[in-house]
Amino acid sequence: MPNMDKGEMELQEQQLAAVEEQLRRAMLASDVAQLDALIADQLVFTDHTGRRYSKQDDLAAHRSGVLRFTALEPSEQLLRIDGPVAIVSVRMRLAGSFATAPFAADLRYTRLWRRTEQGGWRIIAGHSSAVAA
Repeated sequence: MPNMDKGEMELQEQQLAAVEEQLRRAMLASDVAQLDALIADQLVFTDHTGRRYSKQDDLAAHRSGVLRFTALEPSEQLLRIDGPVAIVSVRMRLAGSFATAPFAADLRYTRLWRRTEQGGWRIIAGHSSAVAA
């Protein structure tokens, strides 16, 4: 990133890794208030089946209990910051239930985060893909 020294870049990457961890914990706990704070109103998320979701869809699934995670285990995380936006790619082993049907998967998530005027980060877009065995 132009005009940013190595120390500043490392600090921003640490902040981004921290919000990724906040997101993981909020998803595990179905913490709708925390998810609301981390997800931008204009979110566009496409899941591994090709379905598209909005922020309100995601919050409603957590709020109602339709979506429950029992495990979210990240690995292979890659962070890239370019000005006010950042891209995160993370492999995630997950388990839980959707509409009472259990699931387990190995997915790769790509998330686009945008820095807020207050200096925080919010997710504006995301996509998940199944990882081939």
